[in-house]
Amino acid sequence: MSDSRPLELVLLWHMHQPDFRDCVTGEYRLPWVYLHAFKDYSDMAAHLERHPGVRAMVNFVPVLVDQLEDYADQFATGRLRDPLLAMLAREDLDRISREERALVLDRCFRANHAKMIEPFPAYRRLRAMFDFVDGQGGEAEEYLSGQYLADLLAWYHLAWAGETVRREHALIPRLMAKGQTFTPADRQGLLAVIGEVVRGILPRWQALAARGQVEISSTPHYHPIGPLMIDFASARETQPDAPLPQSPQYPGGRQRLERQIAWAQESHERRFGQAPAGMWAAEGAVSTAFVDMLGRAGVRWTASGEGVLANTLGAGGPLPPRAEYLYRGYRAGESGIACFFRDERLSDMIGFEFSKWHGRDAAAHFVSELERIAAEASPERTPLVSVILDGENAWEYYPYNGFYFLDDLYAELEAHASIRTTTYARVLETGQDAFGRLQKVVAGSWVYGNLATWIGHPDKNRAWDLLCEAKRRYDLVMDGGRLPAERREAASRQLGACEGSDWCWWFGDYNPPESVAAIDAVYRANLAQLYVLLELPVPVALTHPVSRGGARPGQTTGAMRRSS
Repeated sequence: MSDSRPLELVLLWHMHQPDFRDCVTGEYRLPWVYLHAFKDYSDMAAHLERHPGVRAMVNFVPVLVDQLEDYADQFATGRLRDPLLAMLAREDLDRISREERALVLDRCFRANHAKMIEPFPAYRRLRAMFDFVDGQGGEAEEYLSGQYLADLLAWYHLAWAGETVRREHALIPRLMAKGQTFTPADRQGLLAVIGEVVRGILPRWQALAARGQVEISSTPHYHPIGPLMIDFASARETQPDAPLPQSPQYPGGRQRLERQIAWAQESHERRFGQAPAGMWAAEGAVSTAFVDMLGRAGVRWTASGEGVLANTLGAGGPLPPRAEYLYRGYRAGESGIACFFRDERLSDMIGFEFSKWHGRDAAAHFVSELERIAAEASPERTPLVSVILDGENAWEYYPYNGFYFLDDLYAELEAHASIRTTTYARVLETGQDAFGRLQKVVAGSWVYGNLATWIGHPDKNRAWDLLCEAKRRYDLVMDGGRLPAERREAASRQLGACEGSDWCWWFGDYNPPESVAAIDAVYRANLAQLYVLLELPVPVALTHPVSRGGARPGQTTGAMRRSS
């Protein structure tokens, strides 16, 4: 609408996967990095390439970039360290081990059934065959032939292909039309397409950044929850009765967090040519101490959820109308770092609701909501709307991986006379006079405005206590000075992987038990390898699962999604 009031829109897509590599062999335990590259990281780049008038932001967590580069190396050398890719490349699937057969059957139905299996009759038939055989019990699965496994592997990867990949690579629709009895040559061709797409991910995003269309931000390297690294008691700023780990705090947490920030800055400069202007805090988890740490490290901006801002402003009395406080930037803490806060309703509409809408209707509704915000804003200030969400997990719930929604949305934004897409770095160059001031930031995250997703549950607290004990042992060895420099750096990096947020995210009673068990095993293996690097015996406690429970039958987590 040409007569609409002006509005600035920041779209920030957060891309993250934890380190899924076996910390000893380097083999991948789970395939989510390359699958999301093949589907989501490629599609998200393609939409921006199709709409050069739209500016956006993407946040690449360094540990994800580490793995993207590792996969690019696997495809370049042909030495595949991901067992599922290796099975796709295997010529004779009649001659595989029982463990390899179990891997294929376990992994290749892990996709959104409604959007990624049901639309394809041949894939749906493979699922029905498996369900029948599985229901027979015993050794019935041995009747599934090598050709069945070949077709299953092919369909799993065809279903994970991004919509733009399907449109740009003729082999994908040709194999989909063939539907069955895929040959080794078919599967090798599919593997080659996957390799081409994965190797192109980082160069495509680098090119988008180089031409100024995209700002790429970062996160402390292994995605740690900053407020909890500094002080467990920060969880009680929003939940005063939250149970905490037995350990009073994470030993030396401030120094470790500073190290993770420095690693991220070094990684970003090496990959993208300069240090990041800003950092999206892992899970939007911030506190006064953490934002000051970021500011002192030279980070110009950070961001979090609307709930954190509401808790911060509400601590001093009643909140003003939402439109008056949400749609602007703030200077926070002693460092004065710029802080931005996402519109949770609009962000969650994309993440959880618009997948049920017709794409064009959803895009039009989103734009109309922006126009309403602009119309209700004070004439003295142009509203700055931050829409921040996961850029990888929502799309499998959409038809066609969200192609029509994103294409229509970007087209409407590109053509709109008064909505200007921008980035936080550009905002800092032009709009600082409109910033508010926050002396303190109440600790919380973009998940319900608190930190309960990572601490407070018995399993989460148990995971923290295992990490705290490992850190105490780490400090003793490092202070002793007996390890050579190379081993010290390896141990420091290994500890960094253990400090990531994803482990505690999964622990609790809201996730499927089989997914929790897989993450549990990776977490304990990482801690065990830390002890090995420190030349210490591995504690018996690490041979027992952290998780004592799992999701109740039929229970899901509506506000959060992870690949599983």
